[in-house]
Amino acid sequence: MTDVHDKATRSRNMAAIKGQGTKPEIWLRKRLHAAGFRYRLNVRTLPGKPDIVLPKYQAVILIHGCFWHMHHCPAFRLPKTRTDWWEEKLSANHKRDIEKHNQLVNAGWRILTIWECAIKGRYRINEALLLSLVKDWIISGTTSAELKGAE
Repeated sequence: MTDVHDKATRSRNMAAIKGQGTKPEIWLRKRLHAAGFRYRLNVRTLPGKPDIVLPKYQAVILIHGCFWHMHHCPAFRLPKTRTDWWEEKLSANHKRDIEKHNQLVNAGWRILTIWECAIKGRYRINEALLLSLVKDWIISGTTSAELKGAE
């Protein structure tokens, strides 16, 4: 199957995809701030520049897009064009995620990974429940956890 866009249009579309300040990140940041949590954003001195850093709790929150971080959920689908290229690219992203996760753990950080499917889409978790789970994790002291959408 061929691409529905020409090369220039596809390039422009892909260049417009943001790596920081995405809607799921902003959604969570607003609610954490309203709940009294103070945080820093994309701290460059930490491995992988985590999305949300809570220094008081020695915790970081990573909000991963299901496509870009190769989450095997119903929201993830490998493109049908240039499949080998995409698989190689997304596998490299996944491998880098694991490496950065290990570096953060070794540096003494606690990590919560929230998948995009937990925040938006058909399989999302109820907002109140999701926020409660995040707040409980921050306070709990648990080393690492992962929140994903209900399948």
